[in-house]
Order: sequence, then C-alpha cells, then structure tokens
Amino acid sequence: MSLFILVVTVEKMSDEDEAPVVKKARIFYGSLEEKEKERLSREGTSSAARDAVKAAIEAGNINISSGESMEMEERVSERQAEVLAEFERRKRARQITVSTDDVEVKACLRALGEPITLFGEGPAERRERLRNILSVVGPDALRKSKKEDEKAKRTQDEYQQTWYHEGPSSLKEARIWLAKYSLPRAVERLDAARAQKEIPESTRTVKQQELHKALRNVNNFCSQIGDDRPISHCQFSPNSKMLVTASWSGLCKLWKVPDCTLVRTLRGHNTNVGAISFHPQATLTLEESDVNMASCAVDGSVKLWSLDSDEPVADIEGHSMRVARVAWHPSGRFLGTTCYDNSWRLWDLEAQEEILHQEGHSKGVHDLHFHPDGSLAGTGGLDAFARVWDLRTGRCIMFLEGHHKEIYSINFSPNGFHVATGSGDNTCKVWDLRHRRCMYTIPAHENLVSSVKFQPNDGHFLLTGSYDNIAKVWTHPGWSPLKTLAGHEGKVMGLDLSPDGQLIATCSYDRTFKLWMSE
Repeated sequence: MSLFILVVTVEKMSDEDEAPVVKKARIFYGSLEEKEKERLSREGTSSAARDAVKAAIEAGNINISSGESMEMEERVSERQAEVLAEFERRKRARQITVSTDDVEVKACLRALGEPITLFGEGPAERRERLRNILSVVGPDALRKSKKEDEKAKRTQDEYQQTWYHEGPSSLKEARIWLAKYSLPRAVERLDAARAQKEIPESTRTVKQQELHKALRNVNNFCSQIGDDRPISHCQFSPNSKMLVTASWSGLCKLWKVPDCTLVRTLRGHNTNVGAISFHPQATLTLEESDVNMASCAVDGSVKLWSLDSDEPVADIEGHSMRVARVAWHPSGRFLGTTCYDNSWRLWDLEAQEEILHQEGHSKGVHDLHFHPDGSLAGTGGLDAFARVWDLRTGRCIMFLEGHHKEIYSINFSPNGFHVATGSGDNTCKVWDLRHRRCMYTIPAHENLVSSVKFQPNDGHFLLTGSYDNIAKVWTHPGWSPLKTLAGHEGKVMGLDLSPDGQLIATCSYDRTFKLWMSE
C-alpha cells in the first residue's frame, strides 16, 4: 500500500522584506513502515557503536587524552624563534675575526676543548668551524681559556721554583761543623792528587798494568748460603776482616772472612731488610759495645747495632714508608737514610735528632752516598734523576739527568770528582763534577744495574752488579771491561770491595754470597 504525502514548508522572512511568502512543497515517495525501519536500524547501529567504544575504553585499548592541546600558533612561534636565533648566530659569526694561521686556529680549538682537526677537514673548513663555535660560546670563552692556561702555567712555574725556609739552629751548627770537617780533608785529597801527578807516567802505567793483570785473574774464592731468603745487601767492615749481610727474612748476619764462618745473627727486623752499613770507625777505634752498624727495612724501621749483641741498641723513628738505604757520613757523626716518601734524611747521632729532611725527587729516593770529603751527598731516585747536594749550604749543586729509568745506585770516586750511577735502563753512567756533565755511558749489562762501586782507595776500577746474574769489573779511565764475575744463579742484588783491596763480595737473590779474590 503506498501513500502520497504532501509536505508544505514555509520560509520565514523578516519584517522588512515586502516580498510575498513563497511556499515550497517537498514530496517523499515510499512507505512509512520502511522509513521507520531505517530510522530504528540507524539508532541501533549508533548505540552498538557507542557500546563498543565504551567497552574498548574500559579494556584499555583506547586512550582518551586529558584534553591538553598545543596551539599551532605556539609551534609556529617556537620555530620562528629558532630561525631568528640561527640568523643572529650567523650574523655574529660574520663579525668574528679568525686568524688565517692554521697553527693558531688549532691552538684555539685545543684551548676550547674541541678536536683540532676532523677527518677530511682542510684549513678553510677548520677556520669556519672555529668561527661557528665562537659564535655559540662567545669570543670571551677563548679569552677566559687563555687566561686560565696562563694562570695554570704561572702556578706550575711557581711550583717548580726552588724555595728556602729557615731551619733549626741545630742544622746551622751541623752545617758549620761539616764545613770545618770537610775542608781539611779536601786539602789532603788535593795534596795526594798532586803528589800522584808528580810520579813519572811510566811508573803509573806499570802499576796500572799490574792492577789490570791482577783483576783479570780474579776468581770465585768462596760461596756461602747466607739465608733462606734472598740476600739484599752486603758490606765489608773497615778492617776487612768481617762481612755483614742483610736478608729479606729480616735477619742480618755477621761473617768472618775469608773463611766465611758465622759470627752473629742480628735479630730485630720483622720484614725485608734493605741495607746494613758499618760505621766508618767500626772495628778500628770504636768499642764493640758502641754503635757499629745501622740497618733499614721495608716497614720504615731503622735500627742501630753493636758488635757484642744480637739485639738492636736503638731504633730511629720517623719514617712512615719504605727505607731503601742507610749510609754513614765519613765522620761517623751523621747517618743518612733514603725513603720512598720522595725524601732523604740526615740524623745527628750525637744530638740524637733529625736535623735535615730533604725533598727534591718526584718519586722515591733509593740510594745515598757521601763524598769522601764529607762535603757532598749524592742521591739516586726512582724518577730517573740523581742529585748532588752540598751539605754545608743545603743547595742542590748538580742535577744528573740522562738515565731513562730508575736509578738504583750512586757512588763517589775517591778522586773526588767522579760519580757513578746504575740504572734500570741497563747502563752505568760516569759523571764529572768539574764539568757538570756525563762523561761516559757504559752499556754495562742486559738487565737493570743494581749496584755500582769504585775501588775504595784509588778509584782505579769500577764494579757493577746487575739482575742479569753477573758482576763486572771496568777500567778507570777507559771504562773497558776487565773481568766478568759469573757464578750466581739469581740476580746480583749488592756488592762491595774490602778496604784493603783484596776481596770482592757479591750477594744474590739465590740466597748466597760469594767472595772473589785474585789468584
């Protein structure tokens, strides 16, 4: 059944319009039942869609924002600000003057903490990069960086300057005493050198040839197991009748030579003993109950010993780090100690106090030796440098620079102007105090040189010991090898010559010491 429907619509017009009302007719064809079904189906679909959306929201599959939004105008304004900032930066870059010297450009980049060059970058690109960096950080950044560098350089220069401070009155008295002690000995040494020079050259040459012949005939005379740990140091007594050894077991032993019989075991150290040294007058004028020896250990302890007791007479306290060496001043009044706190110290045993705590090395100080006159002290450090100090003024009078590795030994020649140093670079250098330079470098060994020693009386030959298990004898002058003392199965850690010139002693990591004598 179809129904014809006429719908009349009337358009409303304003009161001002005088035109007549126009009536428009809209005619719809079809059944009312079909239209109603379409309407109901549309309403059902929309409600089903709403239910589906609601369920999706509850399930968390659809996230609804909180309503925050960003206006397009804000984005546009930010972009415009960035563009304007870039234009300003380029404008500043055009106004910045950059050097055309490529070296200066690199220096400026380095001062700003930037890489001085990039892969494939040429001088023009480098200048442009510097200009762009300065346009960002500002030209003042380069000036500030230069000022900071200059300030740091000034501070470093001030740090490297030598400075002095007032010492105690006891040090002043000791320096005056040392000057009065050393000057007469220097006069005696020079008189002996003049007298030696007056001897005909032919006579001196014959004596030297005889000495060289005797040294070539030096052989192993005695070998003795000294301890159950490596033996670190050995030294003859001033009367050449005893030898003292120091060991990593903490024990020091006194031996009778040349038969190598044990006299006494000195017990007092609890750790590795680095060195032990006789007083210059021990076994000569000192009583056995007096202080005849001094020793040092890795724990910083320094002990004094007599010849009639196996217990230490006294302890010297003050070191907090390893003490590598002890050395007596020729007068016997002062004792020197080297420490791994980058300093060495001088102790007055008569006053029983420390009178000098000398710094100067950038690393630990390993060895110390006093000049035969008693006026100078030489120190060798782990910083590969050695220094010669004037004990009468406190100044460093000579800086021995040339070794590439640590200096483990230093020794003055009896002639008074030669100094030998042994180093971890396998060489031994001989220095001349008169010319203030290295006069010869001996390529001595295949491993580090642990000990160097001049002939005690005349200095006519030089001994070196090394971690390559051998010791060598060198002529003086000329520095040619005379004899190789081979026989140890471990590193040679120390050596010494008897004051009477008859015996040579070497001690080793293999726990033995050996005596060498000319046949």
